[in-house]
Amino acid sequence: MTTNRKHVPHTPPAIIDKGEGHNLNLGMIGNGTIAAIIDPKGAFQWMCLPRFDGEPVVDTLLGGNAKFSIEIEHLDHIEQYYDRNTAVLVTELTDTNGAKLAIRDFAPRFTERGRRFRPISVVRNIHCLKGAPRIRIKAEFSSNWGEALADVQRGVSHISYKTRDNQFRLSTNAPIDFIMSGTYFRLEHGLSLILGPDETVNEDIPHLARDWEERTADYWRDWSRSLAVPYEWQSAVIRAAISLKLCVYEETGGIVAAMTTSIPEHEGSERNWDYRFCWMRDAYFVVNALNRLASMSTLEHYIRYVRNITAISEEGFIQPVFGIGLENNLTEHIVETLPGYRNHGPVRRGNQAHEHVQHDVYGQVVLSASQAFFDTRLFSVCTEDDFHDLEAVGDQAWKVYDTPDAGIWEFRGIAQVHVSSAIMCWAACDRLSRIAERLEKPKRSEHWRKRADTIHARVLEKGYNEKLNAFTAAYGGEALDASVLLMAEIGFIDANDPRYVGTVEAIDEGLRDGNYVYRYKMEDDFGKPETTFTACTFWFIDALHRIGRTEEAREMFEAVLDSRNHLGLMSEDLDPETKEMWGNFPQTYSLVGIINSANLLSENWANIV
Repeated sequence: MTTNRKHVPHTPPAIIDKGEGHNLNLGMIGNGTIAAIIDPKGAFQWMCLPRFDGEPVVDTLLGGNAKFSIEIEHLDHIEQYYDRNTAVLVTELTDTNGAKLAIRDFAPRFTERGRRFRPISVVRNIHCLKGAPRIRIKAEFSSNWGEALADVQRGVSHISYKTRDNQFRLSTNAPIDFIMSGTYFRLEHGLSLILGPDETVNEDIPHLARDWEERTADYWRDWSRSLAVPYEWQSAVIRAAISLKLCVYEETGGIVAAMTTSIPEHEGSERNWDYRFCWMRDAYFVVNALNRLASMSTLEHYIRYVRNITAISEEGFIQPVFGIGLENNLTEHIVETLPGYRNHGPVRRGNQAHEHVQHDVYGQVVLSASQAFFDTRLFSVCTEDDFHDLEAVGDQAWKVYDTPDAGIWEFRGIAQVHVSSAIMCWAACDRLSRIAERLEKPKRSEHWRKRADTIHARVLEKGYNEKLNAFTAAYGGEALDASVLLMAEIGFIDANDPRYVGTVEAIDEGLRDGNYVYRYKMEDDFGKPETTFTACTFWFIDALHRIGRTEEAREMFEAVLDSRNHLGLMSEDLDPETKEMWGNFPQTYSLVGIINSANLLSENWANIV
């Protein structure tokens, strides 16, 4: 069967200019243990050790003085891209005489002796592609959040660094003298830099680095090949999926919302937050998106994390965010030693949200775990013991569904009965009823169904505004909130229900700006938002499709894909006028949106082949 719809691969442009400008034109490498953010010139901008939320040893992104760069003298041209279907980032630099080099950056990840090898290491392989370019390597690392540079100790083929919290080593076949002095020198053969634990590297460094690169690239190609991708927008979906997997801290299963802290939501907003932690709602969306691509391992890792969360919760109470090591105290501090992204402070370490009351979390936890009761492909399916633990979560959802909270957007000075929180409390009870039925517990299933029906009726009564013909942000209110669009996705209401259609139309009128959508437009603790929220744009695209406006949804989706950076990544927010990205990077919410919308909107494989 054939289709008349023309398929466009939709790969973002790889060729860019000299890397000037500030639009988060950044790439990410990682391996499930650590990650690094790299700019178009091949300079590291951000890297924390020994894990995602650790001390930043490269802090340039927030105005720090650390440097881990490979510079070409008389730079003329840059081309940057990922090796296809991998997390290997390639930066090609050309000088004014045509001499050219390539930097191949990655974090090792592959199977070694039956175990996953993902060390606290990054590798930079440098290749001369044309001529003999002159380069210099800078390797200066930060200590104590920019307070000072790391202490340095020189070795024969390495440099050791000691910060307040970390001790690590740069092992290389490049001239140590030239690295220490920052001197330009001719690149006449391949060089390798391995940044990792302060331990002796016994193997030949270039051979080891090349071997690690080949095996890492093979791992990612095999993983990408296993994904059940939609026919259209394959490259966009695969890049989003790889990037999401890089945000999973595999030792515990925790999933960070983003790799960075304190990139503001818009210029001078002071909406600067630390996103290097695991929000239960964000993690649910990540797991759900990767499940749709048949990547089951992320769910299995996260189920371990959820089991630990429910085990330590008291009477089912769950805070909205935890550290990736299950830390429940994420006390927020202002970092005075860093000026911030483009001097837009403050820089925050930790997040006050761990103290918030956010009732939607109960639905997110149950939704995250529910598939593991039904999917027999999993190595470790959920059991009656897991159901018992989740019932405590459901009891808490039932207890609080009709009470004020900070809501999905984590208002710091506003407490209302938020519709999005109430529908997620419904989801907790609804899924527990389904799970009980699966486990052949009819009395428990009926118990949870009655609770779900009660919450459902209450939301329809209090959350829907007849005058606006729309569900609103809070009970009895008139303000719109894009998060209520999720009620169709989770099955709370049929997308053809006039009340849902009216909600989509109201948000179209009140929150949409061109091809982008705001979370809300009411004033909050920091005034009115000035940038659109990319996840909400994707939720709206999905809603358009669900109510039958599919061609319009496709047009919006294509426009949003064009707003990605040159590597196919996205941050949290976007200025609808300038198309500049703001907010922490890369944002899992946004990457999830690419996957979900592509799956909904793509031509079916059965119609193609």
